[in-house]
Amino acid sequence: MRSAAPAPRVIAVVGPTAAGKSDLGVFLAQQLGGEVVNADSMQLYRGMDIGTAKLALDERGGVPHHLLDIWDVTEAASVAEYQRLARAEIDRLLAAGRTPVLVGGSGLYVRGAVDALEFPGTDPAVRARLEAELDERGPGVLHARLAAADPEAARAILPGNGRRIVRALEVIEITGKPFTANLPGPDSVYDTVQIGVDVARPELDERITTRVDRMWEAGLVDEVRALEARGLREGRTAARALGYQQVLAALAGECTEDEARAETVRATKRFARRQDSWFRRDPRVHWLSGAAEHRRELPREALSLVERAVTA
Repeated sequence: MRSAAPAPRVIAVVGPTAAGKSDLGVFLAQQLGGEVVNADSMQLYRGMDIGTAKLALDERGGVPHHLLDIWDVTEAASVAEYQRLARAEIDRLLAAGRTPVLVGGSGLYVRGAVDALEFPGTDPAVRARLEAELDERGPGVLHARLAAADPEAARAILPGNGRRIVRALEVIEITGKPFTANLPGPDSVYDTVQIGVDVARPELDERITTRVDRMWEAGLVDEVRALEARGLREGRTAARALGYQQVLAALAGECTEDEARAETVRATKRFARRQDSWFRRDPRVHWLSGAAEHRRELPREALSLVERAVTA
C-alpha cells in the first residue's frame, strides 16, 4: 500500500526531440540542488553521443548526470530494466536530499520511472517466433498486424521499430489484451512535477533540420562507423536509432550519405510528432513555451512552476 503522506518530489522535463529539454534540466538541477537522471532510451548506449545529442561534459554545468552510457550497443533495451535502474537512482538521490530531475523524450521510460507500472514477462517461444517473422518479412507486416490488434499502440510505435513491435505483439499474445491495456492510467509512485517543453511544429521542424546538419558536421558518420566495428549492426535496439539506422544503410551502400541525412530529418520529424502526442495524453504535464522568443523566460517560468507546486 502506498502511504497517504506525500512522497518526496521528483521533476520530469519531457517533450519532443530538439525542444530544449536537456538545457532546462541542467538549469533546474542547478537551482534546486538536484542531479539529472536520463530518460532518453538511446542515450543509455555507450558511444552513441553525436546522434543522440548527448550533452558533453562541459555542457552539463557541473551537474551530475546518471544513466548515460550504461549499455553496450549490442544489448537490447529493456524498459523494465530501465525502471529498476531509474528508481534506484531516484531513491538514492532523495535519500541524500538531492532533487532528481528526470530528462528525456522516451515516454514509456518516463512513465516506467515515476508511475506504478508493472511490465508483463516474456515468453521465449512467442518472442523467438515473432523475431523470426520480423527477420523474414520485415517490420511493416508486423506493424500492420499491431495496428489491427491495438491501433493506439501502433500509433505510438514507429513502423520501422521492429523490436518494439515484436514486444507489443508478444504482450498481446501473452495477456490476451491490447498492449496499451497493460499501461494503466496515471498512478504516480513519486510526487512528480512534469514540465513539457512546447515548440510549435514549424519551428521544431526547423530545429530538427539544423540539428541533423550539425550532427553530420560533428562526425556522425565516423561515430557510426566506429560503433559498427563494435557490433552496432547486431544491436536490435541501437541499430534502429534515428540517424544511426540511416547511416548504417549508407555505409552498406543502400543509399547515399545525402539520402541518409534527408531521411534522418524526415524520420526525426515524424518521431517528434509521436513524442508530442504521447505526452499530450498525460494531463499531469504542465506545458511551457520553448519557442525562440520565450527562450529567456522558459527557465524562470519552469522554476516558478516547480516552486508553486512545492508550496501548493
